[in-house]
This record gives sequence, C-alpha cells and structure tokens, in this order.
Amino acid sequence: MPLAVYVLALGIFTQGTSEFMLSGLLPDIADDLHVSIPDAGLLVSAFAIGMVVGAPLLAVATLRLPRRTTLVALQAVFAACHVAGALAPGYPLLFITRIAGALAYAGFWGVAVATAVPLVPPAARSRAVALVAGGLTLATIVGVPAGTLLSQYSGWRAAFWAVAAATVVSAVATLLVVPGDRDGHRPPASVRAELRGMARPQLWLSYAVTGFAFGAVIVTFSYLAPLLTEETGLGEGWVPAVLALFGVGGMLGLVVGGRTARTSPLATLGWGLAALAVLSGLLAVAAGGATAVVLALVFCLGAAGYVTNPALQSRVFTLAPDAPTLVGAGNTAAFNVGNTLAPFLGGLVIDAGYGYASVAWVGAGLAVLGCAGVGWAARLARPAPGPAPAAVVTGPDPVPARPVRVRR
Repeated sequence: MPLAVYVLALGIFTQGTSEFMLSGLLPDIADDLHVSIPDAGLLVSAFAIGMVVGAPLLAVATLRLPRRTTLVALQAVFAACHVAGALAPGYPLLFITRIAGALAYAGFWGVAVATAVPLVPPAARSRAVALVAGGLTLATIVGVPAGTLLSQYSGWRAAFWAVAAATVVSAVATLLVVPGDRDGHRPPASVRAELRGMARPQLWLSYAVTGFAFGAVIVTFSYLAPLLTEETGLGEGWVPAVLALFGVGGMLGLVVGGRTARTSPLATLGWGLAALAVLSGLLAVAAGGATAVVLALVFCLGAAGYVTNPALQSRVFTLAPDAPTLVGAGNTAAFNVGNTLAPFLGGLVIDAGYGYASVAWVGAGLAVLGCAGVGWAARLARPAPGPAPAAVVTGPDPVPARPVRVRR
C-alpha cells in the first residue's frame, strides 16, 4: 500500500479525533462555559451539521480543483478553527467553530477517498478506502481517550490545541507525500452525470439506514462519560479507559463487518442493527448496576455499532457506481444526519428528567428503525417475478431445413 494512503488515513485520524472527543469532554466544557451537559452535547450536533452541509457542497465545489492543494487547504482551515475554539471565551463562538471545522473536515473526507483510489490497482481499491476510513476508528480507540485524559489534567482547551497541532503535522505530511495531479487539476468530471447516477430509490433508502445505524450508536457514545460517572458511579479517571474499550470493540466489529459485508451486506446490516438494539436496551437497564456488566456491554456496543460500517460504506458505491464523488459525499452526510439528530434526541430525554441511561433507549429505537429499513431494502433487492423460462430441449441440435426450390 502506498505511503500516501497512510498519510491520508492520518488526516482522517487527526480530524476524526475532534469529531468524537467531545463525548469525554462534555462535563468539563459544561462547567467551564456555564451551560448544561445537554447544551454542551449540542456541540456534537453542531459538528455534524457542518458535515451534513459540507459533504455534498464541497464535493461539488472542489470537483475540478487540484487534490493535494485542496487537502492541505482544508486541513489548514480545520486547524485554524480549533485554535479559535481553544481561545473561545464562550459557548456561541465555540459552537460556530465546530460548524466551520466540520465543513472543512467533510471536504477532506471526500477528497481523501478520491485521492486514495487512483493510487492503487483496481483490486486493492476497496482495501485502500477501508484503510483511509480506518483512521476514524483509530481516532475512537486512541485519539478520543487521549483527548479525554489530556483534558482531565490540562483542561478541555488543551485537547483542542492538541488536535490543531496534530492536524498541522498531518498537513505537512500531505504536502510532502501525497502526489499532485499530473496536469495540476483533477480529471474532468460532470456534476450532471453524477446527479443522474444518484437518482435511485435504493440508494436513498441506504442513506436512511446509514443515518439510523450511526445515530443508534452515537447517541449513547455522546453521553457515555456522564452515564458512567452519574449512573454507574465510575470515577472520572476511568472514563478514558472505558472509551478506549468501546473503541477496541469498534475495531473488532470493523474487522468482522469488513469480511461479512463482501458477500452478505444486507445480512450484516440486519444482524448488526438487531444486536445494537438489544445491547442498547440492556445497557439502559444495567447502567446503574454492576460495573463489570456495564463495561462488557460498552465493549459489545462498540462492536455492534461498527460492524455495520463496512457494509454502509461500500454498498452505496455498488448502488450508484456512476456517481463516485457525490455518492460518497451523500453517505458522509447521512452518517452525520444521525450524528446531528441522535445527540439532540438524547438531550431531550435527559432534559425531560429520564436520566443519562435513557439515551440508550433512544439508541435502541433508532436501531429498530434501521432494521426496518434493511428489511425494506432486502425486499426491493429481490428479483421481480417474471414469466417462466422456456423449456430447454435436450438432444441433438435440429438440422435446419433446406429451402425448397419450386420448378416452373
């Protein structure tokens, strides 16, 4: 695998750390900025809003721009947004920087995947895309716990400074390692042709399943830190380790899902979402009980939450192969629709007085909706009944009749 693909994965890792690290920073941010934890949780939704808007918008806007230049410029904007966030005196400015940073991150996602694919032979392209996307999984395993640990000793702003610095390092590596386009521009692309390629009902149903599936896991993950400390009674010092445990489960799920999605994508989505619904319900019930049970459920929740990701990522390209740029951007937007609405719904049930464990019930409900979408997709994928095939006659081939000449 070319070194450039690993550098692109590093870019996703540095920025993806910011996407999810707020799950471990919410209590500190809420205390420092004098807002409630549900209000602080809306910062997760703010980032997701930027991703939803930015993914398709920047996919079109950067379609003909030089890839390497675009990647570095987007990373520079992302780093600048985190410097501004680290210096933000109050909640409104921090909220704005989250949206702006997400816009840049959404653009980086689409360009990074489009850059990685031509760097490898056709047989290795799915592996290259998985490797780039794996930077996000690594962010949940390493980046998020590290950011949480850093914030516990140096404050939440230190985590923002660390993300900004890591992004600058990644941008320099991108400039040095990722090859530029031969003619300085991207290959010719037609927005109109890609839009035509996306006009498929199955594709939009897949987007809906993506939103439900990701929302089902992110609603619990977003409030996992206060759930552990307030409901389970776990000390704050253990939160980074539990977040890492969730990430390890996610990596296991990604490996398993990567293998099963190749041959049975809909089956992988079906049993993965069913497991996510059951595990979310169990966590809601057991949150105030034995710590060992909660930890086991957190690990399994991470595995069930990520086992569907390979199928969600790859299936859309199968459904719309003639829209490679916009179809990926649309799926990124779908992931972040779930990332926007789920924490908002979680905040509503917390504000209603149902406690932090109630967010897991929200996750269970979203997973059930995702299962319904998968069932609908499976029904649409069945071949339509047609006329019975003609009977096959065995035996020697018939001898063609010779034309009869009529003598006059």
